[in-house]
Amino acid sequence: METRLLEILVCPLCKGRLNINSAHTELVCRADRLAFPVRDGIPVMLESEARALTESEAST
Repeated sequence: METRLLEILVCPLCKGRLNINSAHTELVCRADRLAFPVRDGIPVMLESEARALTESEAST
């Protein structure tokens, strides 16, 4: 995923910064404790498609 695109994207819920998790190909919002999937290079920014972070993931 392009770095420039990552700078533009924000969490659809809180409008906060997203971090990339390359291991799971996800964009992570630490504030909402959600991970949004990236499928075929396209971020899926829907709350219904996001997965909740575990306690260990959220604290990292």
